[in-house]
Amino acid sequence: MKRVPALILVGLFVFVAGALAQTPDQAPAKPKPSAASKTGTAARAAYDRALLHPALLKDKAPDTYQVKFETTRGDFTVTVTRAWAPIGADRFYNLVKHHFFDSASVFRVVPGFVAQFGLSAYPPVSEVWAKANLKDDPVAQSNLRGTLTFATGGPGTRTTQIFINLKDNVGLDREPSGPFAPFGKVDGDGMKVVNMFYDQYGDNTPPNFQDIITKQGKPYLDKNWPKLDSIKSATLVGAAAAAPVAKPAPKPKPAAPAATKP
Repeated sequence: MKRVPALILVGLFVFVAGALAQTPDQAPAKPKPSAASKTGTAARAAYDRALLHPALLKDKAPDTYQVKFETTRGDFTVTVTRAWAPIGADRFYNLVKHHFFDSASVFRVVPGFVAQFGLSAYPPVSEVWAKANLKDDPVAQSNLRGTLTFATGGPGTRTTQIFINLKDNVGLDREPSGPFAPFGKVDGDGMKVVNMFYDQYGDNTPPNFQDIITKQGKPYLDKNWPKLDSIKSATLVGAAAAAPVAKPAPKPKPAAPAATKP
């Protein structure tokens, strides 16, 4: 019988001993996802693809409807009255229905003036809505505390940006850079939540702040303006939610002119 060389015996011993030393709870680590997988399917599924086609989102809103905002400061509900500003109310309805505001930051809060949001967390979405301008609604309601109004850069320039009046801003009713036509109002004690939005950045932001957000999205804000609050979700509730609604995809102090878009 041939003898097994001593070197082979030593190797077998080391192999067996190593195998016996592993315990059942030492599961193999999962491989880290590649860069392609992080930026590929997951990124594409982060928002409703219907948002890439603004011209197709033209549903007429109910006469009144409610929207629930879940934010990093708590929840509040808004009631929209279409008769106040029909064009704006329809736009807001379609944006909420397709989850435009989900994950978006409340990027501008000026104490005693306005809390502003309405730039998408996702640059591809912001890009296609940047020129989706609306015709103006006449100002039928005053910009009182708690009302929601589209921001403008002048007549005929409303798109997706919205502000909540933190006080009675009646001067906006006649501001020439408008028209600023309220279309809804925060319900009940909801302003207690709105008033907690982080406001210490104020207007101490770059002149092209909104352009940067449009191009770079929420990662830019998270990195450079980390204390800003954000909207976890904005969804139709009540009677408005009874109709088929798109489900969200899985997620991987100046005066009146300062309320306008640049």
